[in-house]
Amino acid sequence: MVYNMSMDMFVALSDPTRRAILEILASRGELTATDIYEQFSISPQAISQHLKVLREARLVVMEKRAQKHLYSLNPQTLSQFEQWVQQTRQRWEERFGALDRVLEAEKQKRAQNEQKEK
Repeated sequence: MVYNMSMDMFVALSDPTRRAILEILASRGELTATDIYEQFSISPQAISQHLKVLREARLVVMEKRAQKHLYSLNPQTLSQFEQWVQQTRQRWEERFGALDRVLEAEKQKRAQNEQKEK
């Protein structure tokens, strides 16, 4: 399930408009759908579809208050995503560290061979 959730997040994050919506919510907090629509030059229907994708990926939550739909970031999902990013970064740093050690060993071997040839 984590794999699918991550993929849903990546699909949601792949679109620049959806990333912009997340940035707006991060900087301004809870907003109505209308407040979000007003930030863009595309149709409210298009923004509504973007919000739907973000909700399905659980990146945002929507709360109905009277006639308003209020959107905010979902901190739980964002924390899970941040944890995944940190784990992936750590794996790559370990791999690059291992590669650095191999390359350094090869560099030393080459230097020793060049010394012997002189």
